[in-house]
Amino acid sequence: MVLFSQTGSSYCIRTELFRYKSGKNVVFSRANSIDASKLKENSIGFSSLLYSSSSKAQILHIANAGVGQKRGHSVIVAASPPTEDAVIATEPLTKEDLVAYLASGCKSKDKWRIGTEHEKFGFEQKTLRPIKYEQIAELLNGISERYDWEKVMEGDKIIGLKQGKQSISLEPGGQFELSGAPLETLHQTCAEVNSHLYQVKALSEEMGIGFLGIGFQPKWGLKDIPIMPKGRYDIMRNYMPKVGTLGLDMMFRTCTVQVNLDFSSEADMIRKFRAGLVLQPIATALFANSPFTEGKPNGFLSMRSQIWTDTDNNRAGMLPFVFDDSFGFEQYVDYALDVPMYFVYRQKKYIDCTGMSFRDFLAGKLPCIPGELPTLNDWENHLTTIFPEVRLKRYLEMRGADGGPWRRLCALPAFWVGILYDEVSLQNVLDLTADWTPEERQLLRNKVPLTGLKTPFRDGLLKHVAQDVVKLAKDGLERRGFKETGFLNEVVELVRAGVTPAEKLLELYNGKWGQQIDPVFEELLY
Repeated sequence: MVLFSQTGSSYCIRTELFRYKSGKNVVFSRANSIDASKLKENSIGFSSLLYSSSSKAQILHIANAGVGQKRGHSVIVAASPPTEDAVIATEPLTKEDLVAYLASGCKSKDKWRIGTEHEKFGFEQKTLRPIKYEQIAELLNGISERYDWEKVMEGDKIIGLKQGKQSISLEPGGQFELSGAPLETLHQTCAEVNSHLYQVKALSEEMGIGFLGIGFQPKWGLKDIPIMPKGRYDIMRNYMPKVGTLGLDMMFRTCTVQVNLDFSSEADMIRKFRAGLVLQPIATALFANSPFTEGKPNGFLSMRSQIWTDTDNNRAGMLPFVFDDSFGFEQYVDYALDVPMYFVYRQKKYIDCTGMSFRDFLAGKLPCIPGELPTLNDWENHLTTIFPEVRLKRYLEMRGADGGPWRRLCALPAFWVGILYDEVSLQNVLDLTADWTPEERQLLRNKVPLTGLKTPFRDGLLKHVAQDVVKLAKDGLERRGFKETGFLNEVVELVRAGVTPAEKLLELYNGKWGQQIDPVFEELLY
């Protein structure tokens, strides 16, 4: 067993033992072989955690939620609420433990995987109204029974499905989300998307419902959107209006597609994090697909992206500190510790801890559960409540793109894999953007939702930079050797023309559709 070493601020995982200066060893057991590239919202990263010291040894068991695991007669799966007895904390977590949790995501290049997530709006074919929870429950039960998915329950309500390392979950307004398995190639990723859409379509057509691939609900207001029976969303719904004006729109009326990618070391994480942040406005422009609100153009190309600018700025944004020379796993932990909490899960209930500090939790001074100490389960849950344009867990999440039709569900991971999984393209991106100032990066973030690829940048337009970046992505895919470049075709054509998907929708709206919104449900139907 080789030691985890800490040299200055550089962390490198070589195997399973991490030794701290305090003399405390932390062992992350991989007996159940969880792939860190794709842990879901409430999954727990480790199958077991052993703390030992010279004075005593304590074993803390964490249920492996990344893989279905029997406990008694129940199956614990990743999308389910964390089990209240998952960990018995008998020794306080330290900040070093939280840093080691992130660092444990490092993996050799041959183990890098691609995890794709996408959300979509369900609607009744006859009325175009959003589908209610009861219809979603019928759909989930039908998929489970016909295609052999495990059901995920919260209380007596079905809230998701699990099959192998894939999961289906519900967003606050019933947006239907597939969280894909960690896969090796884009061919596998696109096949997974196609299989999921086939299953959903087979059941939904029988029920008279359809699914829409777009970034923002184009027709219905907040009052028309059903609320899903998930405890964490109740807490978020009450808190959002206190910290921004658009948080409820984010929860109930947006859909995204994102890709989750691995890193080999702290240095590799930093390079990918920076490239991801600096290029995120370009991804937002390329996939901009949310120009309508309540039946009319809303003035934006990506309303979904705009909404994030006033959802909760304590937990969203472009994270300029990632570009500091001192940045690393520890600095991200410091940031995350200062993001106000949402909840703690105990005794099968979500406890409202909104606005409270995880630092206080580490000290056993959390007002909502005084005296209790956090577990790594609590830390993982807290990390899922942070929403920057790129998010670090034990992998990196690219979060800047609008939901869209199936071809773009394959194109989004292709774009990022071509850049971040190819050393030459990654370095070229870092060189290309090395002199971009924090102000320029933020300016692009602010302007792109409105003007997309036509956003002025330096001596030209963003589309000129995007053309160079898409070429780098294509070159990176070619060097991977899996014949994956075809997945970028739609983006290549789009960037050549300099016209975003949203602008094409607006052209249809003002022309063929006669300024009526209903045809979008046919145009973007899965």
